[in-house]
Amino acid sequence: MCIRIGIMGYGNLGRGVELAVKNAPDMELVAVFTRRDPAALKINTENVPVVSAAAAAEWKDKIDVMILCGGSATDLPVQTPQFAKDFNVIDSFDTHANLPAHFTNTDAAAKSGNKVAIISVGWDPGLFSLARAYGNAVLPNGQDYTFWGKGVSQGHSDAIRRVKGVKNAKQYTVPVEAALESIRNGETPALTTREKHTRVCYVVPEAGADLAQIEHDIKTMPNYFSDYDTTVHFITEEELLRDHSGMAHGGFVLRSGVTSEGTKHIIEYSLKLDSNPEFTTSVLVAYARAAYRLYNEKNYGAKTVLDVPPAYLLNKTAEELRASLV
Repeated sequence: MCIRIGIMGYGNLGRGVELAVKNAPDMELVAVFTRRDPAALKINTENVPVVSAAAAAEWKDKIDVMILCGGSATDLPVQTPQFAKDFNVIDSFDTHANLPAHFTNTDAAAKSGNKVAIISVGWDPGLFSLARAYGNAVLPNGQDYTFWGKGVSQGHSDAIRRVKGVKNAKQYTVPVEAALESIRNGETPALTTREKHTRVCYVVPEAGADLAQIEHDIKTMPNYFSDYDTTVHFITEEELLRDHSGMAHGGFVLRSGVTSEGTKHIIEYSLKLDSNPEFTTSVLVAYARAAYRLYNEKNYGAKTVLDVPPAYLLNKTAEELRASLV
């Protein structure tokens, strides 16, 4: 039996989930839900209905896992608890500072409906969370370091586009190379947020917008830009499409630690991604498989990637995993 997937939202993430489901032989796309006019939305999969988000509850017995493809700034804090009452859900909530509250709200909703909700799925939080966990387990006497980029951050770009006066925008996260190299050399510096990354924003303003106010609103945005050295460039729509249409990203997780005096070890996990949304949604779809298994075990409530057995992510039996991966 195929796992029946619903997609809530059809932007970059929604299209990525659609592609990832096609690559999953144990899944089928059942419906795409949108806040736009369903009749005006053309998706890439034939014979799959596009449905108004307002009618989603009518599909709760037809969908095994709903993958939520909204933004972390304003969509997911509302949508995830809302839909977790009726569906097993996956989201990519990535505002680290607000994650505990989001978990609590979602956990209550999912348990009220006997559903499973796996939140903050992607590569960070997500796969990088696992890398940090394994590093801490193996090297308890050590220090974690996480670097993102250089690449386009979907969440930060979305946050900029919600600033008053912004028509369109892209944001690049850029590691401070000197900090990264010092850790690779075995040093364990105490780095502030500002010393690890810079943020570079390319913004298309609306006609007549107050550019100084836009720049101020971006640079002072809590949880996104206020703790970083941030540069804002104002450009035209044509320049954005010409020079910033790609979605490449990546990053590094390092754990530097010691097991005895003078004996140092460095664990490094890295990603280099041609398409941030396509990779992120591949992770979302793998965790949809896990959510379905947890639901069948009646293991209800909210989860993070740290709560999910790795074997649940793969479309293989335990015997096949032992033979091919162990």
